[in-house]
Amino acid sequence: MRYALDVQYIGKNYSGSQIQYEGGQEIDKPTIQGEIEKGICTLLESKTQINNRPIKTIFSGRTDKGVNSLGQVIHFDYDKEIVASKFIYHLNEILPDDISVDNLRIVPESFHAQKSAKARYYRYELINRRYKQAFDGDILRVKYELNVERMQSALNFLLGEHDFSSFKSSGTLNPSKVCFIQRAEVEKQGDRIFIHIEGNRFLYNMVRTIVGTLLEIEGHKLPVEHMKNVLEAKDRRKAGQTVSPYGLTLVKVIY
Repeated sequence: MRYALDVQYIGKNYSGSQIQYEGGQEIDKPTIQGEIEKGICTLLESKTQINNRPIKTIFSGRTDKGVNSLGQVIHFDYDKEIVASKFIYHLNEILPDDISVDNLRIVPESFHAQKSAKARYYRYELINRRYKQAFDGDILRVKYELNVERMQSALNFLLGEHDFSSFKSSGTLNPSKVCFIQRAEVEKQGDRIFIHIEGNRFLYNMVRTIVGTLLEIEGHKLPVEHMKNVLEAKDRRKAGQTVSPYGLTLVKVIY
């Protein structure tokens, strides 16, 4: 049977969501996938099999070190029936405090957490305030005043299907750079600014580079059309910096 599971995590203490390999060997770094697979195998398999992790999980997509999740989706195969309430309770007791799971369900064999996804929704949070406060944590703080109307106008140029080469980092392995963005909005709540971006797929560091370009436009008082020029250039050197990962959250995967 194939099971799907929703996963929430704070990414600060992990080297991304996915287990990493080098020369065919697993790199000894903490990952969300590694912790979840160890937890699942502890519950479902004999202790002698735990280190080999016979149960493998497939994630809806990769998130980098420092990136959080409210709605990551994974799937795994297991040939016995699992009682969802007991499984979720015990797995959450095993997992580190910064990882949790819920909504275990049986899905069709054709379901694939990554390939079946139609869209993904990311949110980037930043603080717009000159001075720091004790509970700011690792969230990016921008000291100069941001104009959310201008930011929204700049984001509007990204809507639709485009080649997003200007906003990808060198680590992008997929040769296709075309993405369809169906939502790109800015929201202000007090001194917090949230940037909501939803699309069918995202390139490596794409959202963080879009935010960096927005901040470059605001910081240097560039015309909002600069975003359009960067997009059409298909040249990473034209875009802004890749901002900190700590304000980025994968909110939801749409199937």
